[in-house]
Amino acid sequence: MILLLRHGRTEANARGLLLGRADPVLDDVGREQAQAAAEEVARTATVGRIVSSPLARCRATAGIVADVLGVDHPAEGDVPVEVEVDERWIELDYGELDGTPLSEVPPATWATWQGDVGWAPPGGETLAELGARVRSACDELHDDVVVVSHVSPIKAAVAWALGVGDELSWRLHVTPASVTRIAVRDGGGVLTSFNWTVSP
Repeated sequence: MILLLRHGRTEANARGLLLGRADPVLDDVGREQAQAAAEEVARTATVGRIVSSPLARCRATAGIVADVLGVDHPAEGDVPVEVEVDERWIELDYGELDGTPLSEVPPATWATWQGDVGWAPPGGETLAELGARVRSACDELHDDVVVVSHVSPIKAAVAWALGVGDELSWRLHVTPASVTRIAVRDGGGVLTSFNWTVSP
C-alpha cells in the first residue's frame, strides 16, 4: 500500500495563501495534525519506507511519522529506515502567484488555469509538468511506503491511480495531514481511500 500524507498546517495555509515553493515550517496546529496522522498510520499500516518532498513542512511531518513508527530507532539487528527526500514530490511551482491569497487570484486567471493543464502562472509550472514528474515517481513505488507531500502532487498521484488526466486536480480537495491510500496491483495503482483525516 502507498500512503500519501499531506503535510500538517503552516501559518500560510491558515491564512489562505497559495503555497508552492515557499518554505514555511509547521505551526503548532500542524505539528499536532502530523502527530495524529502518524499515530493513525502506525495503527493501520506496515511501513518499510518513508519518502518526503524536500520542503521543510513535509520533512518535519515525515520526521514525526518516523519518530512514531520508530524507524529511526530500530531494535537490535533491524535495518533502520531513513526518510528519503525525492524532489519529484515537491509542490507545484506557483511562480509569481506563490504567497497570493486565494481570494485575490483574479477570476480570469482561475478560468484559464482550470481550462488548460498546459498553462502556468508566470515563472511557474504547469499541471501537466507536475503530473509527469509525479507519475514517474509513482511508477517506482511499491508497497509499504509513506509519501509525505503536498496538495497538487497528491492529486496527481490519485489521477495516476485512476488512469485519468491532470485536469482531475480541480475536482479534488486534500486536507492538511490527510491520508490517501493507493494499492499497487499489476504495476499500476488502485485508489482505496482518499483524504482520510484524524483529529488531533
